[in-house]
Amino acid sequence: MFHHLPPSCADELKHRLVQETRGVRAPDAKVAGLFSLGRGVAYRIDSPGLAAIRARLVEAFAGLLTPQDAGGWRPHVTIQNKVQPNVAKLLLAQLQRDFRPRSVELAGLATWWYRGGPWEPLSRHMFA
Repeated sequence: MFHHLPPSCADELKHRLVQETRGVRAPDAKVAGLFSLGRGVAYRIDSPGLAAIRARLVEAFAGLLTPQDAGGWRPHVTIQNKVQPNVAKLLLAQLQRDFRPRSVELAGLATWWYRGGPWEPLSRHMFA
């Protein structure tokens, strides 16, 4: 949902994610299509309920958001990243041939901390 939030808001973020998930049914979601990342490919996720959760978090952390996070949001699952554009274009065409929209289950929300190396898990918040 966000690319970067300052570490100083970690406790508040965890608190808000608990409120959004504990005892709450997962929002409906579907894989609605594919799109190019330029140097990769992603599945587009369509979920008004997930978008509403993000909107509440945007409101809560408005003053802390980077311009990238304050702007638009394209929920997605990255399939391929950091390849040559022609390689990404090939995969996109291949996947689009047989693509059919379908429902997916959202299990929960998680936070991760990037410290210049591998991503480090910070918290997990599972839907009911």
